[in-house]
Amino acid sequence: MARVRLTRVACMLFIETGFGADQHGQDATKACVRACRNAIEFNSIPSIQKVVPGGYDSMKLAIKIGTPFPQTVDAARVRSVFPYGSIVQVELVEGGLNCSSGIVLESQGDKTDEFLIAVAAVTVGW
Repeated sequence: MARVRLTRVACMLFIETGFGADQHGQDATKACVRACRNAIEFNSIPSIQKVVPGGYDSMKLAIKIGTPFPQTVDAARVRSVFPYGSIVQVELVEGGLNCSSGIVLESQGDKTDEFLIAVAAVTVGW
């Protein structure tokens, strides 16, 4: 049976995806912020004013991020990435990837050689 996940976006227009990484410093928040920026920074949605009643101010965003160590993520920093609309949901789940960078650089804030990668899905609608 297919699993259906509901968001708080009543009418979905599209979903943007992105990934971000923190190669040194083991900062899951930094990887999540980069994943969200990657999801939205190469898009232009000029028709929102015509498609969404109330335009950019009425646009709703639901964000889901897979990341190593989701419990350490500063959701307020993630929310600050989005210049338009209201964020109705930020869901942080265990996911992404935690692999070796092959080196520990204390000058870069490394405590280990972990390389954290996050993936984001940003649902846009109203």
